[in-house]
Amino acid sequence: MREFIVEADGGSRGNPGPAGYGSVVIDAATGETLMEAAEYIGVATNNVAEYKGLVAGLKAAHQLDPAASVHVRMDSKLVVEQMSGRWKIKHPDMKPLAAEAARIFPSSQVTYEWIPRHKNKHADRLANEAMDAGKRGEQWSPSASTAELDARAARSAAEAPTGPPGDAAAGAALARAAMAGRGGGAAGAGVSAGAAGGVSGDGGVAVAETADARAAGDASGSAVRAPRAGWAAPADLGTPATFVLLRHGETPLTPEKRFSGSGGSDPALSDVGREQAERVAAALAARGTVQAIVSSPLKRCQETAHAVAARLGLDVHLEDGLRETDFGAWEGLTFGEVRERSPEELNAWLASPDAAPPGGESFAEVTRRVSAARDRLTRAHAGRTVLLVTHVTPIKTLVRLALGAPPESLFRMELSAASVSAVAYYADGNASLRLLNDTSHLR
Repeated sequence: MREFIVEADGGSRGNPGPAGYGSVVIDAATGETLMEAAEYIGVATNNVAEYKGLVAGLKAAHQLDPAASVHVRMDSKLVVEQMSGRWKIKHPDMKPLAAEAARIFPSSQVTYEWIPRHKNKHADRLANEAMDAGKRGEQWSPSASTAELDARAARSAAEAPTGPPGDAAAGAALARAAMAGRGGGAAGAGVSAGAAGGVSGDGGVAVAETADARAAGDASGSAVRAPRAGWAAPADLGTPATFVLLRHGETPLTPEKRFSGSGGSDPALSDVGREQAERVAAALAARGTVQAIVSSPLKRCQETAHAVAARLGLDVHLEDGLRETDFGAWEGLTFGEVRERSPEELNAWLASPDAAPPGGESFAEVTRRVSAARDRLTRAHAGRTVLLVTHVTPIKTLVRLALGAPPESLFRMELSAASVSAVAYYADGNASLRLLNDTSHLR
């Protein structure tokens, strides 16, 4: 019996927006590309485009040999899990496509595997070629495709050693060891710092720093937590509740570094912010670890959350405790404008977590409601990985509490638009910061 590998992908520039798919059939024994397929399909969602790529790849394989065994590899966790029968298919647009895919080969001849996006370069390039052709008012042409050459070049670059002889093997061993040591969690275990830079927070406050520590408590109202002694591993406490902390995408106020909290106009995402939301959605879908999505009720967070939810096939639940600080009379102003108009009030706010902008909230008040929301969510999602889509101050507050850092640390952290951070919460009340301000998905 012949064995084929089908790699498929789809994309949408807007979700929904101009969409296309790509798929390739590979001889499993030789690695030879046997057939490519790609098509611009008009306006559709990412998930629909991915399913259409799967259908096209399976049809191409069936055309080559209907008796072959087929191993499907995709970077869409949603499609792989649904076609494997582990996840339910809820969306009405995907049900007929999944049914069509299931009819092409007997189920006994097809297996499915999720692969990370960087291992699906060939199909991804075909899908992008199809979307580029659609933008020009054309359909994809195999004669103009460079997808296979691009994919081979990318693989060669990834496999080439970058150091002296012997470094490649040592690096591979270290990578395997690091992967083996990963704990349960979402955006990578261990401590990893994302790119610095970026803009000020929703409240115009700059940020930047990462560490791995245990929560020791909070000086401004939350319960005190005892840190673990030294570096000794504790007793097995089970899988932690892991919060993947996603700051919403950019709004029109973000590049101007204006205070934008929960007491202002509630701006929507800008075009840049919507693109950022799509990029982080694709990255989180590729990781495939998020099991639930919780969002601040403010518009910019809900938009970001729903972009991710569309990729993952999950619902979005709202949590009022995750809303941004109410900056009162400072809403919509820049830091400089506040300094000019209310220098004494600004100095008091910078000096004490108990001071609040006129008509707004203090950081101490925000800490109390964020702590309460954290406790509710850790109880409700014990052992699960949950995406929290929220704002600068709530994320920095959760990080600060996890580290047992003082309130002034809020002014010493960097948090970019659409950045990802992660904190794990253990059964004994301790916490571990696993990631801060990761923006690699935006580059």
